[in-house]
Amino acid sequence: MTGYEPPTALPRQLLERADMRAALTAHDFGTVFWLARAEAGISYSKIAAECDIKPDRVGLLARGHGAVTTFEKIAQIADALRIPGHLVGLAPRHWEVPASPRPALSVHGHGPEVDGEDVRRRKFFKASAVAGLAVGLPELTRPRVGSRIGGDYPERLRERTARLRRLDDVLGGGDTYRVYLGEYQATKALLRDATYTEATGQALLSVLAEQAQQAGWAAFDGGRHRDATGLYEDSHRAAVDAGDTELAGNALAFLAYQAVNGDRRAGIEIAARSVQEAGPGAAPGVRALLHERLAWAHAVAGNDNPTERALEAAQTALAEADGDRQPDWVAWVDQTELEIMTGRCWTELRRPLRAVPVLEAALSRYDDAHARDKSLYLSWLADSYLTAGEVEQAATITNRALALFSGVASVRPRQRLAPVLQRLGEHEALPAVAEALDKARA
Repeated sequence: MTGYEPPTALPRQLLERADMRAALTAHDFGTVFWLARAEAGISYSKIAAECDIKPDRVGLLARGHGAVTTFEKIAQIADALRIPGHLVGLAPRHWEVPASPRPALSVHGHGPEVDGEDVRRRKFFKASAVAGLAVGLPELTRPRVGSRIGGDYPERLRERTARLRRLDDVLGGGDTYRVYLGEYQATKALLRDATYTEATGQALLSVLAEQAQQAGWAAFDGGRHRDATGLYEDSHRAAVDAGDTELAGNALAFLAYQAVNGDRRAGIEIAARSVQEAGPGAAPGVRALLHERLAWAHAVAGNDNPTERALEAAQTALAEADGDRQPDWVAWVDQTELEIMTGRCWTELRRPLRAVPVLEAALSRYDDAHARDKSLYLSWLADSYLTAGEVEQAATITNRALALFSGVASVRPRQRLAPVLQRLGEHEALPAVAEALDKARA
C-alpha cells in the first residue's frame, strides 16, 4: 500500500482472520464494522465519516439490520478500510498497486504516452459508468424478517436490477460478480423471510431469475464456470415457478452458450429448447437473442445451413421489435449486435469472405468504451483475416484487441485470443506479428 492511510485502515492480521474473510466474501459489512471496532478499536463514528454512511446506520448494520449492496458503496468501504479488492469481488484498488518509476510498455507500439491515454480513457469510462449509476440507482430498504411486502416492491427491485446491469457495459465479471451475487442473495432471503401475496411472490421470483442470470453471466465472464452453471440452473427453476417463459428460455440459452464449448450436441439441444420454451409469443428481442444463441451453437458445431436459418430467424424477429415490449435484459440486442454475431458465426465456419465485411462494418460503429466486448469481437475479425491469409492485418487487429482489454476484469478476451496468437506464432518473423506476440507475453 502507498500514500495516505485512512484512520479506518484494517490491520493486516485482522484481514487474514477467517471470520473477517467470511464476512467480506458475503458482503456482510455489519460484521466487518463490528470486528473493526471490537478487534481494531476503530469507532463507528470514524467508519461513518470515512465511508460516508450515517452513524446510526453503521450501528444498525453492525447489529445485523440492513445490508450494503450498491457497487459505489462497496468500493467506498473497501477504500476507506483498505480492504483489498479481491476480498470483496473487485479488481485491485488504486492504492494496492505500488508506483513504478518505469514507463508503461505501449500495447500499440507508439510509446508510453499512447498507452497512458488509453488507460486514462478506460478509467474515465468506468468512473463515469459508476457515477451515472449511483445517481439513478433506487436505494431500497430491505424489509425486515416477517414483514409484509407491498405489490410495488418487485417492480422497484427490477428497476434497480436494470440499473445495476449497466455496470456490465464497462466492467468485467471480476468487478461485478460479488455485487450481482449480493443482489440475488438478498432477494432470495426476502422470498424466504418476508410475507406477500401470491402475485407479489411470483413477481419476486421473476426478478430473482433475472438477478441469477446477471450474476451467472458475471461468474462466467470472471472464469467461475461452476458458479455460473449453478446460477443459470437456479434462474431456470425460478423463472419456471414464476411462469416467466422468456426468462426461462434465456436461462437455457445461457446454459447452451456454456455447454457448446465442451459438448456441442448438448449445446445445440439446449439452445433449441430455449427457443421452444420462450415460445412464439415472446418479445421480438427475446426471440432474436435466442435464435442468435442457437445460430452460435450450430456454428461452433460446423453446421452451415442450420446456422444460416437461425440467423435469418433472428433477423426476422428483430425486424418486428417496436421497443415497447422488450424487457430490459434484452435491450442490448440490436442490428449491430446481430451483425457481430453473424460475423462470429461465419468466422467459426471458416468463411472469411462472409465474416470480414460484416465484422468490419459493425465494429466501426462499436464504442471503445465497451472494451471487453470490442476486444472479444476483434478477436473473431483477426481470426477471419488469418483464415484468409492476411497475416499482417490479423496481427494489427490482434494488437488492437490486446490494447482494449488491458485492465478489464474478464478472462474471456485472453482465452479467446489464445488460439489466434498460437496461429500467429507460425509467422513470428513478420514485424507486426512479433509485436503482437511481444505484447501478449507482456
